[in-house]
Amino acid sequence: MVGTEFLEKLKGLDIPTCLRVCAGTDGSVTFLLEIMTRHPTSVVTEKQHIIPADEQMSHIFKVAVGADINEREVTLMAGDVPYVYARSLSAIEKMPDGVRCDMMKADIPIGRILRDHNIETRRDFENLHIREEEHLFGSKKALSRSYRIVHQNSVLMWINEKFPVDERWFL
Repeated sequence: MVGTEFLEKLKGLDIPTCLRVCAGTDGSVTFLLEIMTRHPTSVVTEKQHIIPADEQMSHIFKVAVGADINEREVTLMAGDVPYVYARSLSAIEKMPDGVRCDMMKADIPIGRILRDHNIETRRDFENLHIREEEHLFGSKKALSRSYRIVHQNSVLMWINEKFPVDERWFL
């Protein structure tokens, strides 16, 4: 859900409109990038592995400390331009079977996985801020947002996305 505080913070940022749209969507960023850039958007998996849930992850997902968590880090590319760096965490035991199988495969966008399996979800936004001096894809600052994907009142995934704040968004 896009809360009033999140929305007001987003509206107050001095960033390009296309970046504001991507950062504010409660839908698929991958789909929006394809529309805005008119290029196919690819997911490049930087790393993916299973880690044990720590206290914070246990709290987020309501699983035992030590439960299997899928950690995935990807870059979203439109054409040959990187637009988003994303890190996702998902509790293996909370994922529906088909979703679990597709999540373990590299390079499939999360939005597409959920859509392909007809999984109804909502996104609950946590925070949004500009990180000065965070070098991302050649930019000297990045917009960071994190949110939870909720399915049947249970957190399915936690995601942090970082967007470079620069001229690539003047589409």
